Amino acid sequence: MQVLIDAGNTRIKLGWTRRGTGQREDQVLALEHNNIQQVAAWLAALPESPRAAIGVNVAGQALAKEIEYIFSFSQGLAIDWVDGGTTVPEVVNLYDQPAQLGPDRWVAMIGLAQRKPRTPAILASFGTATTIDTLAHPLDAAPAASYAFHGGLILPGPELMRASLANGTANLPSAEGGAVAFPTHTHAAISSGIAAAQSGALLRQWRAGLAHFGQPPQIFCSGGGWPMLEEEARHALALMQRDLGLPEEGIQWLQTPVLDGLARLAKSRLVESIEGSDPGSRGQTP
Repeated sequence: MQVLIDAGNTRIKLGWTRRGTGQREDQVLALEHNNIQQVAAWLAALPESPRAAIGVNVAGQALAKEIEYIFSFSQGLAIDWVDGGTTVPEVVNLYDQPAQLGPDRWVAMIGLAQRKPRTPAILASFGTATTIDTLAHPLDAAPAASYAFHGGLILPGPELMRASLANGTANLPSAEGGAVAFPTHTHAAISSGIAAAQSGALLRQWRAGLAHFGQPPQIFCSGGGWPMLEEEARHALALMQRDLGLPEEGIQWLQTPVLDGLARLAKSRLVESIEGSDPGSRGQTP
């Protein structure tokens, strides 16, 4: 069993995959940073002792050290932290400097590729930050790969937008509520503005993908901020598709795209480990 770790800006998610079979966890553990002590209990309750751990961390070195201590003390395991320079044969990273790409974004693209989208695909993750990334067939960039990461946007997430208005102005509240077409009070104005900004960025990338690839991209989404703008985003996309005479295709929710990508990498790490331990696999005599 290999443990999968997604240490994000706000929450930590943990799952697992079984060596060989690829079986995954029934339920992901998701917790706030200040509840990190629950990780040891979760590890102790696993159906078998893990033999490896692989993860991504965008929350800083202090949190990484805390997680590493828990794994080392309770399981005797070191964590294999992944960065944007990690490679897989089926996806090529077209970032100017791949190692500078956030590991969560890159690994989520690897996870998305496992779904084998037939057309260009966008993954919008609405967390502390919102990222809107595009995966597509590589065209001429890397013909040996099945997919290429073509880049994407980073902007403040829905909660960060809301907090910045409340903290950075004298008279605006921390607004609650959904989006409406013509807000008539301040809470609705703020909530609607945030939903419109997030959805507008998503539609911008969808239109860019349509123009560049000649096909309307499929949209996938994840992240805790999605409920705040879901209705607005779905409605805006449907209107855009209707205006352009395109068939309506909805937005698909992905629970754990980063853990999906880590599961793929865990499998390749297992193969490398087996091959590396077998002298015959390197053309040497036993």
